[in-house]
Amino acid sequence: MSRRVVRQSKFRHVFGQPLKADQSYEDIRVSKVTWDSCFCAVNPKFVAIIVESSGGGAFLVLPLAKTGRVDKNHPMVSGHTAPVLDIDWCPHNDNVIASASEDTTVMVWQIPDHTPVRSITEPIVTLEGHSKRVGIIAWHPTARNVLLSAGSDNLIIIWNVGTGEALINLDKHSDLVYNVCWNRNGSLICTTCKDKKVRVIDPRKQQVVAEKFAPHEGIRPMRATFTREGYIFTTGFTRMSQRELGLWDPKNFDEPIALQEMDTSNGVLLPFYDPDSSIVYLCGKKAYLLPGLCIRTVVEYIAEHATTSPSVTVPGVTGRQSGDSGAPWLQDREFASSCYIFRFYKLHERKCEPIIMTVPRKSDLFQDDLYPDTAGPEPALEVDEWMEGKNANPILISLRDGYVPLKNRELKITKKNILDNKPPLGPRRSYSTCDANFSRVTMEDLMEEIRGLRMTVQTQEKRISDLENKLSKFTNGTA
Repeated sequence: MSRRVVRQSKFRHVFGQPLKADQSYEDIRVSKVTWDSCFCAVNPKFVAIIVESSGGGAFLVLPLAKTGRVDKNHPMVSGHTAPVLDIDWCPHNDNVIASASEDTTVMVWQIPDHTPVRSITEPIVTLEGHSKRVGIIAWHPTARNVLLSAGSDNLIIIWNVGTGEALINLDKHSDLVYNVCWNRNGSLICTTCKDKKVRVIDPRKQQVVAEKFAPHEGIRPMRATFTREGYIFTTGFTRMSQRELGLWDPKNFDEPIALQEMDTSNGVLLPFYDPDSSIVYLCGKKAYLLPGLCIRTVVEYIAEHATTSPSVTVPGVTGRQSGDSGAPWLQDREFASSCYIFRFYKLHERKCEPIIMTVPRKSDLFQDDLYPDTAGPEPALEVDEWMEGKNANPILISLRDGYVPLKNRELKITKKNILDNKPPLGPRRSYSTCDANFSRVTMEDLMEEIRGLRMTVQTQEKRISDLENKLSKFTNGTA
């Protein structure tokens, strides 16, 4: 009887390799706010890192090629009046980034391709609707200018960034929301909450499609993300405070597809999923493979990269392209001709260190199994189409010829006039405004009434002036 010894996975030899010191970012005052976030976001042009700032909140934006020591006077993006808690690059515009803050607002920023001379302090739009701090933001994966935010007020708001308006308000949680992620086509969202429930929500119908109470029995925070096949990958803790991984089918939440324990560390695991390679990277610890639906569906360990620095606070993870969870996956489309599968960043106290995960292969030819077609920068839907109920998968592009980031595209904001939504005042609101004769007669009557009032006022002013003159003469004794 033959037994298969070697694990059949194209990623079985993957390993992590830190880049040289001159390719890291140094002298960065990484934020020390106590919040479970990766505190960085990356796209094909820039890396953004939340930093300490006096008098408010700020984050730093650096070109990917500009590594080394960062000047202490380097311009920042600072407009919030309280610390920034989360940032996320727009998947359809490499120059647009959103930020969420303790000041209860969400701001959207336009980042120029060149390094600005001064700090950027004016956002292109400010979204106000939360009553408490906002700790989670996530762009829609396929619809243009659709942004999700979640705050400590237990409210999830979906915005139309193009107009600055709230499209949907979801009040489905009784406690603090830990994380929110979109599925691949943006038709559903998955949330984890302090009430120990994992929920799958249809945001347009504002309905909870499925929910699971306590997929992990521990009381510590959970995290969840959609997989490409529609499964839900979760991280949490057992009753004995061991870290645990789970894979679930939302159509049948009763039993897990896979559930396994990891270790006894107390750090919350942040999952970042790459739908192209079906790899989920657990922030700062280990990588796991999530195969598609098959006879033996398992969660399979493939690689680990541990840091030797004790000063690591919150690591930021990047991969080849924007994951469904809105995680800061780097679109490493410029590495398509090599064997890099993804890259992530570790945030130390004053340093941001890139680490390359690679599969060693001797061939310099294009590796089509490592680099399948991936989501491109063009949106598949407009806001109105998505609100009408349409769904579309991301528009894919080939990586065979590499990827060149698009030039700076300005995000246009159209502010609607609030007066357009107000009904006309007065008792005439019940009359038909389509009657041209009525409108003309009414206007003439109003103008005649105004002229009569003006003449009355002038007459009264003249009479008051005459009376004042007579009173003055009587007082002086001349009358």
